[in-house]
Amino acid sequence: MSRVRFMTLGLLSSLLLPPTVVAQQMMEDTTARKQALTTWGVQFEEFEYLYSDDDEELGVWNADIFYGTDELRFRWLTKGEYEIEEQAYESLENQLVAQTPISKFFDAKAGVRFDTPEGPDRTYAVLGLTGLAPQWFEVDASLYVSDEGDTSAEFDAEYELLLTNHLILSAALDATVAFSEDREIGLGKGLSSTETGLRLSYDLIDRAFSPYVGVVHERKYGDTADLAKAEGGSTEDWFAVVGARIAF
Repeated sequence: MSRVRFMTLGLLSSLLLPPTVVAQQMMEDTTARKQALTTWGVQFEEFEYLYSDDDEELGVWNADIFYGTDELRFRWLTKGEYEIEEQAYESLENQLVAQTPISKFFDAKAGVRFDTPEGPDRTYAVLGLTGLAPQWFEVDASLYVSDEGDTSAEFDAEYELLLTNHLILSAALDATVAFSEDREIGLGKGLSSTETGLRLSYDLIDRAFSPYVGVVHERKYGDTADLAKAEGGSTEDWFAVVGARIAF
């Protein structure tokens, strides 16, 4: 009798409850394997030595240390240029940002940025987008507002062409636009600078260690170029590059 009663109740519930509710009850799983996976890692997109056509030598890094899930990730973005002969930082930038998806291919990010080179320090609020654009371009766009009230924007784009399963040619563009002038750090209003590069890498250990060689072109424009000339600096440089991409 109890078995008949159980089957009758099951039949009534399937008839009275909407199919979606029944399906949700059957599929509901709150075990740990259904929770968001927390990951962490360190990636050096650039760890390299540069030698310019003016005999300038630089040590350069561009790294991303991250922790979190696909829904919320915290990142420490650090990059800098160290003048080997002068033993001084030409640039030194650190960002602490939180990142979350806003679409299938793009994430929004927000946080703070600290610049602490040899010259005046600056602190910025950061707001931006990062992700994968059509045709497989990796893009990163950021808006900065400094503690001095100056606003600027930076746009990065990179494309990787797989020549073989291990040999990869990467093309990169980095452009900076200033909406106001900050003469103390040599930043003029308008398009201030671009950096373009080609790097040919070989994956020795999957994508964990990939040595590369390449060439980089840096140029300053407009008021920023004028400020650089006034300080005795160059407005355009070509660099030969040797380095490696590292991830762990």
